[in-house]
Amino acid sequence: MSVRSGMRLRGIAATAVTVGVVVAGAFALPATATAQPADVQPAQATASDGWAPASSATIHPGVLTVTEGGGSCTSNFVFTSGDRVLLGQAAHCAGTGQATETNGCDSGTMPLGTKVEITGASVPGTMVYSSWITMQERGETDPNACSFNDFALVEIDPADVDKVNPSVPFFGGPTGINTQGLPPGAEVFSYGNSPVRQGITALSPKAGASAADVGDGWGHEVYTVSPGVPGDSGSAYLDGEGKAVGLLSTLNLAPLPVSNGLSDISRALTYANAHGDAGYIELALGTEPFTKLPAGVPATDVAPPAGPPLGA
Repeated sequence: MSVRSGMRLRGIAATAVTVGVVVAGAFALPATATAQPADVQPAQATASDGWAPASSATIHPGVLTVTEGGGSCTSNFVFTSGDRVLLGQAAHCAGTGQATETNGCDSGTMPLGTKVEITGASVPGTMVYSSWITMQERGETDPNACSFNDFALVEIDPADVDKVNPSVPFFGGPTGINTQGLPPGAEVFSYGNSPVRQGITALSPKAGASAADVGDGWGHEVYTVSPGVPGDSGSAYLDGEGKAVGLLSTLNLAPLPVSNGLSDISRALTYANAHGDAGYIELALGTEPFTKLPAGVPATDVAPPAGPPLGA
């Protein structure tokens, strides 16, 4: 059983749940990477000086978001669409149903245009894309897409664009988009930022390992030393090369207890570009180099867990 990792003010389901909590000017856009079909390597570009410095940016992967009528979650990557700057989160962060509702093709959700508070921003952003809304409007019938395509985009107000840096905290990157999936045992790197995560609210790094790809590549099952919990929904995951591979979607109680389910970012982004109305969306590359061992972070904090037998 799986539950979404989002957290809502009205409470968290005790079974399988999502992981979130309810609670303009001239600008040179930086390097981006474009999601392509799974057999095509995404385009790469050099780093740009157009973003705010990583050391002082107040909006970046990992900041908390609170969606009106939905929940509080953790953001993943920064994206661009023309001159618009977007922040990724899980689609279920705007969900209006129970935490056990994990099928995006029939779960309740707030509409496009919903306001989203972004930590570090002066004004709320606006939800401009939701895989759940798009799949429902299209009458999507692919069960893998319905179960694992859990991706939304929040447009950052032009007043706050100069506060953004796309680098993943601690690890740097993303360096591109993973289109190959995660074989069992593959390394992953992420962070937690949930207000209910063992009493720790500060953004903190962690590493993990892949158990298996699921849903014909639409999703990935991973283990980390501290699993994603309600409030961590949407968190970014990098592979061992620093490429964007997924975003946190579910906390799994069975068949792999206390593992997390990720939505594959390449497929989610390709779907958004094919069927969404937010323009042509590109992943913004980090301005900071990728590292598996961030300076000042104990090696034990970024050591993958032993976990169950790989591929179990």
